[in-house]
Amino acid sequence: MSLIDLRAVIDPRAELDENVSVGPFTIIGPEVQVGAGTVIGPHAVIKGLTSIGKDNKIFQFASVGEDPQDQKYAGEVTRLEIGDNNVIREFVTINRGTVQDMGVTRIGSHNLFMAYVHVAHDCQIGNHVIMANAASLGGHVSIGDWAILGGFTIVHQFCRIGPHSFCAMGSVLTKDVPPYVTVGGHPAEARGINAEGLRRRNFSPETIQLIKRAYRLLYMSGMKLEEAVMAMENLEKMCPEIGVMAKFVAVSSRSITR
Repeated sequence: MSLIDLRAVIDPRAELDENVSVGPFTIIGPEVQVGAGTVIGPHAVIKGLTSIGKDNKIFQFASVGEDPQDQKYAGEVTRLEIGDNNVIREFVTINRGTVQDMGVTRIGSHNLFMAYVHVAHDCQIGNHVIMANAASLGGHVSIGDWAILGGFTIVHQFCRIGPHSFCAMGSVLTKDVPPYVTVGGHPAEARGINAEGLRRRNFSPETIQLIKRAYRLLYMSGMKLEEAVMAMENLEKMCPEIGVMAKFVAVSSRSITR
């Protein structure tokens, strides 16, 4: 029994594993590659130079691999790369990259994109990321592993969101969010560390306390940013996770959410 509905429109040059399921009225373009076990629902559109890994679930009406929404885009060949075990819900839009950047939008594995999420051109998303309903990324945004974006979060282009961070519902981000930090508001402000998320991911109580100490250096000590980074680097010997935080802040070009 075929896993591809006869009403789907699939270009003969597309490369689909024999174990891919495709629903009715879905359109798949000529340069699309889809790995084993991936399930694509009805009325989805997948196009462009797009590679999709194994065991993904793409729900109805999703648009994956469409041209970037960038006025500079002039039809150049750009890519979208998606890993394994991602869930892409209804009306999610994910655009390919542009030649003004690396030419590729890249999504890791085990991510959840809830309904109406938008991932713009050249975004780089890690693993185990959750973007709740209608969260939207401008172009060139990077998101670290295990980050969570609440519903209707808006992220300005070129922002970076660190691993294990949490952005509350309706956050408006115009600056970088350091690892482990919780932010919220319009514009977003730091609210503390994502302690509950860290506990769920088996960070030890001692590590969480040291991350809290680093947070206080960064946000509550009154130090200049450079001074706080130096103080955090001194804590790295006791807690490598703080080194991740210090390095992230040190290379921030947009400054951090404070």
